Amino acid sequence: MISLGCFSQNNQDTPSVSVTYFRGNVLPHTPDLEHLKGHPTGVMVDFVKQTHGNSEWHAAYNYPEYGAFFLYQNFNNPYIGSNYSVGALYNFYFLNRNLKLLLSQGVALTTTPYDKVENSKNKAFGSKIMANTNLGLFYKKENIIDRFGIEAGILFTHYSNGRTKSPNSGINTYGLNLGINYNLEESKTNSVDSTMIKKTYKEPIKYNIVFRSGVNESAVIGSGQHPFYHIGVYADKRLNRKSAIQFGSEIFLTTSFKDFIKYKSIAYPDLNLDPNTDYKRVGVFIGHELFVNRISLEAQIGYYVYDPFKNEIPIYDRVGMKYYITKKFFAGFTIKTHLFLAEALEFGVGVRL
Repeated sequence: MISLGCFSQNNQDTPSVSVTYFRGNVLPHTPDLEHLKGHPTGVMVDFVKQTHGNSEWHAAYNYPEYGAFFLYQNFNNPYIGSNYSVGALYNFYFLNRNLKLLLSQGVALTTTPYDKVENSKNKAFGSKIMANTNLGLFYKKENIIDRFGIEAGILFTHYSNGRTKSPNSGINTYGLNLGINYNLEESKTNSVDSTMIKKTYKEPIKYNIVFRSGVNESAVIGSGQHPFYHIGVYADKRLNRKSAIQFGSEIFLTTSFKDFIKYKSIAYPDLNLDPNTDYKRVGVFIGHELFVNRISLEAQIGYYVYDPFKNEIPIYDRVGMKYYITKKFFAGFTIKTHLFLAEALEFGVGVRL
C-alpha cells in the first residue's frame, strides 16, 4: 500500500504556464478578402497540466499536456479589428520532447463584426461570437534558468461562425511565435503505471447513428437563421489503441436552402433554376477517428451523391471532437465545410453499437 501510494503521488499531473508573442499574415482564401490583408500581432497564454503516467493514455501519447488557453489577436486592419479567444488545448511531443504540436479549439469574440451601415467591408465575421481553431508547431526547451524555458515556432489560427450568420468568409492567419514557459512545480519523471491492466483494443465492426443540428443562414445577408438537421449512419473499424476508420452515408436537411433556392431562381434568371428544386442532399463519406481518452478527434471527407441544388462543390469535409459519455453514447461538436468555406457548426449526439 505504501509503495502504491508513493507511485501515485509521483505520477500526479503538474501545472505549467507559457506566454508567447506572435506576428504574421492573413491568408485570403477568396478574392473578396484581399482588402482584409494585414500583419496580425497577438499574445497567447496557455495554462496546462503536464501528464506523467497516472492514466493509461498518458504513455500512449508520449505524456501530452492538456489545459486551457487565452488568445488575443490584433489584425491591424480597420475592418476586422481584434479578437479575444478562450478554449481548451492539447500539446503533443516528439523528438525527445523538443518538438511540440499544439491543437486547440475555443470560442472567440470580435470587436468589429460586419455591420450593414458602419462596417460593410467586413465579409469575414458576420457575428460577434465565433469558433476559433489553432494549430501550432514549436521548438520547446524547459528549465533553462531555474524553472524558466523558451519556445519558438509557427502558429496557424482560424476564425469562423460556421455560417450561423452571414457574411462568413472567415479568416485564416499564420505567424511566427516566440515566448517563455514556466513550470509551477519541480519536474517529475514520466513512468508507466504498472498497476494499470493492459487492454486489447481490437473490436469487431461497430455501427453508428448520429444526429447533428444547429442553425445557419444562407449567403444572402439578412435572410434569417434557420435550423438544419444532419442524420448519419456509418460503420467504423477500430485498428489499434489510437485509430479507427469510418465509412457511411448521411442526409442533409438544410432548411435555409428553401428560401435561398427561391431567391436565386428570381435574382438569377439565367441559371434557369426551378424554385421548387429539392433542398435535400445525400452524401457518402470516409473518415478517421483518433482516440485519446474519452475525447476523440474526428475528420471526414465526403461526396454528394444527391444534390439537385448544386450550390456548393460536390466535396465536403468535417472536423471536430467527440466525447464518449459511455462506451456506446457520445456527444460531439464539429464544423462542416467546403474546403475553406464553412457551412455549419454542428452539435451532435449519437450511439455506437
